[in-house]
Amino acid sequence: MSESADPTRNIVLRFDMRCSPACRESQDQRYHAAIEMARWADEQSVDVVGLSEHHNTEDGFLSAPLTLAAMMTAATRRVRISVSALLVPLHEPLRLAEDIAVLDLVSRGRFSATCGLGYREVEYRSLGVDWSGRGQVFDDKLAVMVQALSGKPFAYRGAQVQLNPAPQSPVQALLLVGGNSVVAARRAARFGLLFCPAIDDPALDEAYLAACKEHNFNWGFTIFPREPATTFLSDDPQRCWREIGEFLLYDATAYGAWRHPNRRAYAESTAGDMKELLAEGKYRILTPEQALASIQKTGSLHLAPLTGGVPLNRGWDSLRLFEDQVQPYLKTL
Repeated sequence: MSESADPTRNIVLRFDMRCSPACRESQDQRYHAAIEMARWADEQSVDVVGLSEHHNTEDGFLSAPLTLAAMMTAATRRVRISVSALLVPLHEPLRLAEDIAVLDLVSRGRFSATCGLGYREVEYRSLGVDWSGRGQVFDDKLAVMVQALSGKPFAYRGAQVQLNPAPQSPVQALLLVGGNSVVAARRAARFGLLFCPAIDDPALDEAYLAACKEHNFNWGFTIFPREPATTFLSDDPQRCWREIGEFLLYDATAYGAWRHPNRRAYAESTAGDMKELLAEGKYRILTPEQALASIQKTGSLHLAPLTGGVPLNRGWDSLRLFEDQVQPYLKTL
């Protein structure tokens, strides 16, 4: 197993399980591969395995992130497992808290969730949640989760409830708040939770810290994404673009089709063709040397080996290059 990770570095292995129609493998093969890749990450200098959530999609986007997180937790011993974002308004909050408490126990404190509002109206409608009042729905459900995960009894829907089992970790270690607006920043401070915006915007940090002071939350801080880009490694990036570029473009345009006017996220592409995707830099194929330089510059690397239905063997090729030609040099940076 690798040495303890540098606390200033954030190397992430991300999965959303979305597949282009050109994907050649079955979903069961890809889910098993994701679990094996998490097991691989546990033995490397990967800090976090990150999972996403969306519902009612045409391309198999991960809709049960807590279930997959539990399976990855069972297959690992060191690496953190994170869901970002967990779309709290779409769930029954007490049930979410129960699942998170068990994940905390079985992971021995390695699980966390960044709670998000979501931005697709079809998800709200298909799951019977009020879209027009979604901000208040989020606040109400997050309040229940924070209360429940404190482990203390509280009144809920006419009953006295208390999580049993309760989590071992404090709620601030289990839940964070995501978003890209001042409203999201103030929400995080109001609930006494850390803030994880989707974009590197200092104005959001200023709004968050001001709200923390207002609410007497004395140890809040903002976790910025630090210029994330969906990354593959290759000794020959041009050849690799020819082999997997169609999958990366599919992923970029599929996300683009969901674009919401109020959403800002560094990793969200506006590319419509391969030329634009290459120029934009939000999806990239780097040599190991370039990956090391990127880590040195930003402290961050986001590996996403199954993006858009990329063939499993190409995903593994990228991870093996990280293991053999990037990881050995990390401690010298």
